[in-house]
Amino acid sequence: MNGSARDRATAVLARHGTLLLFLLIIFVFGTQVPAFIGPENLGNIIKQASFIGIAAVGMVFVLLTAGIDLSVGSVMYLGPLIAGFAMRDYGVGVAGGLVVAVAAGAVMGSINAFLIVVLKVVPFIVTLSTLFFFRGFGAYLTSSRQFDFPEEIRTFGLSSVLGVPTPILFFAVVALGAHVVLSRTAFGRQVYAIGNDEAAAAKAGIRVGRVKAGVYVTCSSLAALAGFVLIAQIGRLDTGFGEGREFDVIAAAVLGGASLFGGVGTAFSAVIGATMIQAVKIGLVFTGINLYLQPMLQGLIIFAAVFLDSLRASRLEMLRRRFIRPR
Repeated sequence: MNGSARDRATAVLARHGTLLLFLLIIFVFGTQVPAFIGPENLGNIIKQASFIGIAAVGMVFVLLTAGIDLSVGSVMYLGPLIAGFAMRDYGVGVAGGLVVAVAAGAVMGSINAFLIVVLKVVPFIVTLSTLFFFRGFGAYLTSSRQFDFPEEIRTFGLSSVLGVPTPILFFAVVALGAHVVLSRTAFGRQVYAIGNDEAAAAKAGIRVGRVKAGVYVTCSSLAALAGFVLIAQIGRLDTGFGEGREFDVIAAAVLGGASLFGGVGTAFSAVIGATMIQAVKIGLVFTGINLYLQPMLQGLIIFAAVFLDSLRASRLEMLRRRFIRPR
């Protein structure tokens, strides 16, 4: 293989390595346990991945600007909790509860945005702080007790439309909507521009602060929606709900191809990443791997995601430089 062919192969692996890895995982588990690739199980994988995937779509927006949001797990807890109070105490139906949850998520995202954009605090510090604040506020509201939702929410969560389970439908709508926003709107182009070079974007007239605020509001809104989708399937919420999910969400986005360094990724990155993580978890169950090893595997997945992202970014940068010709 000559140098140019090797470079092209390397570029393909760098850009599509995640999809190839996903297909490899399906192939390996499918050959060991044929039932793994059955339509029923594949549908179950997507359904169980839906709530992490919805939140990961929002995380992609933040990562594209080279930011981070560690508060998504707490937003997944507090947003649906506020909706639950509205449903139980004020008679708001499921549709109204969903709107309340998303609105509550938008408010929490606005808090993050204000601290990051206006007060110029580092996103890692801001969202780490609000992670504890939002969860603590939720624990205060419930006195650390389990909160039971009205039964109608379970009916909604277990329903389907034309045979498609509601969680999968929400996942698909969110992913497609985000894809349109990122690929077909001025806001989406500005998000990519900021992630690639924030200073250049500002010089080009892009209102960087407004765009950054928008991505944090989007991320928290979708995190609250994700929490509501999961609550609709189980019907109750305890103080541990959503705890640690921020790592699943970030890992899903990065594993799917979004870069921690900004400017790289699509809405479908979250779809691939979340589905891949869930496929690994269910595949381990099918193959009889000890369930207590799953947290260790999750840690390895997160490390691999960050490592591969760094390797991919440096490799693509090296390939781009080879095409630069001196004058």
